[in-house]
Amino acid sequence: MSIRSSVIADITVTGRVTDATTGEPLAGCNVVLKGSQRGTSTDANGNYTISIPNANAVLVFGFIGFDSQELTVGTRTTLNVALKSSSSELAQVVVIGYGTTTKKDATGAMTTLKNGDFNRGIVNSPEQLLQGKVAGVNVTSASGEPGGRQNITVRGPGGVRTGSTPLFVLDGIPLDNSSTGGTGNPMNFLNPQDIESIDVLKDASATAIYGARGANGVILITTKKGKAGSSNLTLSSSVGISNIARPIPLFSADEFRKQVVALGGTLDDQKASTDWQKEISRTAITQDHNIAFSGGAEKLTFYGSVGVQNQEGVIKGSSLKRYTGRFNASQKFLEDRLSLDINLTATQTVTNRPALDGVIGAALSANPTYPAYDANGEPARYQAFTNPLITLKLQKDITTINRVVASVSPSYKFNKDLVYKLNIGIDNASSNRDQQSLASAIPQQDGRLESTYNTNRNILVENYFTYTKAWNKHNLTALAGHSYQKFMLRERTWSINKFPISPIEPINNPSLGQDLTLANNRPAGFAIDNELQSFFGRLNYQFNDRYLLTATVRADGSSKFGANNKYGVFPSFSAGWRLSEEEFLKSGPFTDLKLRAGWGQTGNQEIPSKITQALFTSSTSASTSYPLDNSTSYPAGTTYTRLANPDIQWEVSTQTDIGLDFGLFKGALTGSLDYFRKISGKILLEVIPSDPIQPAATYWTNVPGMTITNQGVEVALNYRYASNSGFRFDIGGNMTFINNVVNKSPYTVITSGSASGNGLTSATINGYVNGQPIGTFYLREFLGIDDKGVNIFLDVDGDGIGGSDKDRIAAGSALPTKQFNVNTSLAYKGFDLTANFNGVSGNKIYDNTANAFFFKARLVKGLNGPASAVGEPNESINNAAPVSTRYLKDGSFFRLNNLTLGYNLSPRLIGLNRWVSNIRLSATGQNLFVITKYDGFDPEVNTDRTVNGISSYGIDYLSYPKARSFVFGLNLTF
Repeated sequence: MSIRSSVIADITVTGRVTDATTGEPLAGCNVVLKGSQRGTSTDANGNYTISIPNANAVLVFGFIGFDSQELTVGTRTTLNVALKSSSSELAQVVVIGYGTTTKKDATGAMTTLKNGDFNRGIVNSPEQLLQGKVAGVNVTSASGEPGGRQNITVRGPGGVRTGSTPLFVLDGIPLDNSSTGGTGNPMNFLNPQDIESIDVLKDASATAIYGARGANGVILITTKKGKAGSSNLTLSSSVGISNIARPIPLFSADEFRKQVVALGGTLDDQKASTDWQKEISRTAITQDHNIAFSGGAEKLTFYGSVGVQNQEGVIKGSSLKRYTGRFNASQKFLEDRLSLDINLTATQTVTNRPALDGVIGAALSANPTYPAYDANGEPARYQAFTNPLITLKLQKDITTINRVVASVSPSYKFNKDLVYKLNIGIDNASSNRDQQSLASAIPQQDGRLESTYNTNRNILVENYFTYTKAWNKHNLTALAGHSYQKFMLRERTWSINKFPISPIEPINNPSLGQDLTLANNRPAGFAIDNELQSFFGRLNYQFNDRYLLTATVRADGSSKFGANNKYGVFPSFSAGWRLSEEEFLKSGPFTDLKLRAGWGQTGNQEIPSKITQALFTSSTSASTSYPLDNSTSYPAGTTYTRLANPDIQWEVSTQTDIGLDFGLFKGALTGSLDYFRKISGKILLEVIPSDPIQPAATYWTNVPGMTITNQGVEVALNYRYASNSGFRFDIGGNMTFINNVVNKSPYTVITSGSASGNGLTSATINGYVNGQPIGTFYLREFLGIDDKGVNIFLDVDGDGIGGSDKDRIAAGSALPTKQFNVNTSLAYKGFDLTANFNGVSGNKIYDNTANAFFFKARLVKGLNGPASAVGEPNESINNAAPVSTRYLKDGSFFRLNNLTLGYNLSPRLIGLNRWVSNIRLSATGQNLFVITKYDGFDPEVNTDRTVNGISSYGIDYLSYPKARSFVFGLNLTF
């Protein structure tokens, strides 16, 4: 009877939660019955429904950035609440490394993105979530391959051989992504659905707390956590459909026939009409399914999730499968003095990668009059060329990566001011890569299997104290700590040749291989151990809520450096003045006005291990030893390969930033303006000794005086409007103007960017040139075709021979000088529409694909191409196609990155409100259009053509084509 009475007594309360200032609904606001775990959250329109036991119940309304409210329900069944902003956006918590602060108190250049700000669609990694969202951050997809690498720079690259990737920190663990096996993006292990926020630290005053690894910026990733007093179960599922967005417009079969005959070539006409790009591609399906549960009470909160993603690539045979599991929990003990946080992420990724260069290259050049399939419906086999569909069947490249990232972080509060925290973490990745070639008669090839095993382990132990004190108008926070991190990398490779033609694949039975000689199958491997020990401290001081000061210092010691310079010290200082808190501006239009200035130094240690030590190599050859008798048998000889240099020290980046943050119209219009200058010095290079009589041909050193400078301006604006009718409109954007220059290099040019293609293999494309940006194209300048039908090149040195190596010029850079992004959203009642645009300009692309495949001499021989291959009517069919500015193209573009239409369906409308709190339906279009002059697959490209570790930029060679995708999603919250 008592149970029945309790049920009858339950009261259903509904209402709407809004912003007291703007009237905008607050989606995701927590509504909790005080003293219990019963709770819910508001939907996209700010509406909520909750059951309470009686009229004396008290509801607690809480939302980040707003003052919470507690209201007794009484006799009301409808309870609308307007929450007052606690300085609105300014109270937003931002992660700064070893701690947090509020946006209003931050003195460094940083940007925070919350889950609702992320890009939508088919997303594999965190970099894609923030593409186009942060001023000064440029994210470039190296290709459209599933799980492909993402190139990301924060305020431009600052090294010659170290790349430009910022440091990623996951829930306090600095990740080491130097090698996790395979060719994909090492950040694919993290499920984007688990990420709560991403904080991007851009200037040295913000990144110096990470010292040696902060030179390229720091990206702090915070995953989702449970909340006390609420319990949620979320199911999300999406299906995506993808096709090649921009196939290269090759000649059709009929056009091909006309062109070959017109050029005087011999036409090999097999009477078919084949679109080879269409034959190797497909309509790809991507499925992404996730379940997450979270909750907690006063002392314990938890979050767990499981996710499965299966992404097919638009090229047949390519795919990415990812299986993720995540759990974290936080428990308080000893009257809340002791807290224990645990985090665990476990992921398996399986990447299937066909022989892309061979497949794409064949599809771009294959004779379109040849049929793709024989009479039996099988891929046709030809002696004249290899059908790319046969290559897809014969080649296989599978990489399986298992990665676990875990941490245990207890903290103890000695008193209200002093807290000690211990952070113990491990990041362990192990991979197995199998590259298989099946035996075949036509085309003739021996079977082969090569397997590579890789282990990358990163162990972290950190201890630090945080002291916080507030008195009168003063606020002080001091941090001091120690960090130790050990990196262990292992790799082993073995192979076996000459498998018979058999239905059994080599990957399943390696014992069928018949050739295991050392000449062809010598096992290989390496082991690398590195250690990093650091001492760090930070002081934050605030006076009268308007004058802000931050000072940071970190001393890093690395095993990569010599005995004389193991440690580097990296300081920074920054200050802020909240002008809007001054009496003379309080009555003005500004809701926020803050001036920031910072200076600091960060280091770079991303160089090969042990280069400070001498290296000897033992081998058996005529160049390293001589016979000890009259035979031709050479004993092993040992030679100097590298000289010791214990004086090598850290590369150092010195950065200055001056910024202004502002808010107008009661916070409706917000923005920031930053000027930055980053100078990287003590550049580490492998150079030639000045004394020609040396036992080793090169040695490593810090080049005196050489610098790489990035400087520019960032502008970010955002406007928000909300009407009383429920209509909401947001529009924001950012622009970055950036210039990069190399100065005082000891060489005329440091070459990089190896070209590919017949006759091009010894050529280079990029160069590091004094007075020019990184990524400069150092090329012969193409002037046209002469009356004999051959190339004319600029004669720079005046020797009468245009086109020699001495005639190369700096012809532009792959680095954009402008980056621009626009983000907008509309919402009305249950509907919302968001759009994200991004683009760059001032950069160029070297089309190595066109250089190697699209010219008259190949068309005459029966190899296909686009109309540009015959763009010079007077060109001889025997004219060569060397590396030159002829294939250098404008890389500017403007893209509609993604467009999402969503609808939040009220569960009450369909009678599910007792079980379901929110239902969301969405449709997303990705890469819907791109405006560009570039005629390759896509202008956002960067094929890695590194030479001797020197980074290359802006080269397109048989890149995996980008996809245009449509994704349909369903989210349920219980």
